[in-house]
Amino acid sequence: MPKYMAMGELPNKKHIQFRRPDGKLYTEELFGSKGFTGMFSTLYHHHMPTEVVDWSPVPYEAPVALKDEPLHHRHLKTANVPKGGDIVADRIVMIMNQDISFALVRPNKEMDCFYKNGQGDELFFIHDGTGRLDTQFGTVPFRPGDYIVIPRGTIYRYVPDNEENRVVVFETHEQIETPKRYRNWYGQILEHAPYTERDMHGPSWMESHTETGRHKVIVKARDRMTAYFFDYHPLDVAGWDGYLYPWTFNIHDFQPITGMVHMPPPIHQTFETPSYVICSFCPRMLDYHPDSVPIPYNHSNLESDEVLYYVNSKFGSRRGIEEGSVTLHPQGIPHGPQPGAVEASLGATRTEELAVMFDTFRPLYLTEAGLKFEDPDYAFSWKPKD
Repeated sequence: MPKYMAMGELPNKKHIQFRRPDGKLYTEELFGSKGFTGMFSTLYHHHMPTEVVDWSPVPYEAPVALKDEPLHHRHLKTANVPKGGDIVADRIVMIMNQDISFALVRPNKEMDCFYKNGQGDELFFIHDGTGRLDTQFGTVPFRPGDYIVIPRGTIYRYVPDNEENRVVVFETHEQIETPKRYRNWYGQILEHAPYTERDMHGPSWMESHTETGRHKVIVKARDRMTAYFFDYHPLDVAGWDGYLYPWTFNIHDFQPITGMVHMPPPIHQTFETPSYVICSFCPRMLDYHPDSVPIPYNHSNLESDEVLYYVNSKFGSRRGIEEGSVTLHPQGIPHGPQPGAVEASLGATRTEELAVMFDTFRPLYLTEAGLKFEDPDYAFSWKPKD
């Protein structure tokens, strides 16, 4: 997990008097998970974070899972997701269950207010574009390939540098963590893991805003949106320290694990929660047994659904896949390489594939918005060519 981090001005002990330059006390806030037993950070505000001057409901239509859809393999072609809007208001939820939602968005403008997800963690995967995430913990710059882990309760504003941003958004009701098997009992990442703490980056700098004036923060909780209004800037933190804060990890820093014969997807695991895992398929050397078959074997997802988001089109076991494709292989029916893929792969020593996968332990469902991008022929793509 992220290492201890501290930024800004801090007193030498917690829960003691800590005064601003004008002599007034800073307001201390414990930003914690799982009650008082999970990861947390301690923040020091110029104002009271409870100092709300007004609130109003925000129109919001929660996405609905289509649970009566027939069981079959799915392919969504999302390269033509419309460009425009901001990271929150214009994300398109395509696949979901009670634990996680998968959305795509191509934001081309800065948010006109701040946002806080009070009911779940968020994970962004930056397919294209650069920019920054302004938060109460400081500024988190991002670039293509970055995963951005945003703990629930984080106040943020997404600021793209240009109009070419393309982002995958995961929203989850559970805390996003690194796999336990990568860590020792102290929480330190072990030597066999595909990344280290050096690859994880918290906020790069912090600006403590002391200006006053009306500011709006839209809060999502209980599957509804509410606008809260403050007479001060919500990013008013003078200093903080702890283990809970937004951070990035770039997919190009993932160190693939390889083997003599084909290795199963757990070698690609990057994040986990109790209800799903997220994996990174990256360019790597392939298997080195002289008779190896370097692409996946057929397998049945007996207890999980599998979704792949293809960051490029260089996936040897699939045909008809393009950059931005999304495949959903549900539990109950097997999937594997398509006709001709096995023979074509023999002798290959390297793959340039790049993809993000998530496997859930409860069924996933498309939304109405997701259906609009479906390729209806994909379910029959395993039929041998004439």
